[in-house]
Amino acid sequence: MVPRGAGAGSQFSAGAERQNLAALRWLHFGESVILFGPVGVGKTHVAQALGHQAVRQGANVRFTKTSRILGELAGGHADRTWDKRMRDLVRPDLLILDDFAMRQLSAAQADDLYELVSERQGRSLIITSNRAPSDWYPLFPNPVVAESLLDRLINASHQVIMNGPSYRPNKRPRNPAEKIGKPRTS
Repeated sequence: MVPRGAGAGSQFSAGAERQNLAALRWLHFGESVILFGPVGVGKTHVAQALGHQAVRQGANVRFTKTSRILGELAGGHADRTWDKRMRDLVRPDLLILDDFAMRQLSAAQADDLYELVSERQGRSLIITSNRAPSDWYPLFPNPVVAESLLDRLINASHQVIMNGPSYRPNKRPRNPAEKIGKPRTS
């Protein structure tokens, strides 16, 4: 990885910077990490490794898919346990949200994410995404909520671009634009 900046709000490529992230200084400062890049490059694996390292240093860590968190919070609206569920999500020292920004959000989902990020201000997140943070804005139905949430999230995070070939090339679905029978190159 070649550093493109230092400290929160900076952006890095993958590689040696992972070792700097593994030192967990960002966690001790309440900063976050955004890992983004194409499918299969190891974003989830790196997020889990950082979470494991945090647990080994005594941190309370929770790992979950973003869609599961949104479903959990939606259930809280339905059964009137939203406040308790939100407290449970704010409590861990580190919350890892896997597969962030996979699809467009409803207004309620966007509001729930805004509340979660706002309530976790000063507490670390790791987010994995197939999209660059600059591509997240159109997924929010309300541009004001998007700007407010993403400003809080992006400006207090270390961004790591993870590029390269998929670790799962034989299991990756074939792109319809590729000709059938034509061998794929990696």
